Amino acid sequence: MTATTRDAAPIELTDGELELRLQDIGGGMSVGYIRVPAGTDLGPALKGMPDDLCQCPHWGFVTKGRLRMRTKEGTEEYQAGDAYYWAPGHAPEALEDTEFMEFSPTEEFRKVLDHIKGNAG
Repeated sequence: MTATTRDAAPIELTDGELELRLQDIGGGMSVGYIRVPAGTDLGPALKGMPDDLCQCPHWGFVTKGRLRMRTKEGTEEYQAGDAYYWAPGHAPEALEDTEFMEFSPTEEFRKVLDHIKGNAG
């Protein structure tokens, strides 16, 4: 069995106040601890993926703030206290300084992160 905390999980991605800490927890899943400052739109980093949207499913919980999730079908807002499932085909935008913890299939999330890192360079 594997366990981690936010502070123990390695930093996978950082840009200013944006931070993603990621830890493989077994069973083909990883836990991510994510902070995004207000105004952050991850849409541009996802350009080039199918439909220019994240193709990895995520299950999680918003611990602080508020964000908007864009999909081909429209938008939904999530706020502190919301548990969620985001199906493949989404792009988040932070409406406030936001923090959330999510569980994702490791291999699928790795593809998205590699794409985002490639777009950052």
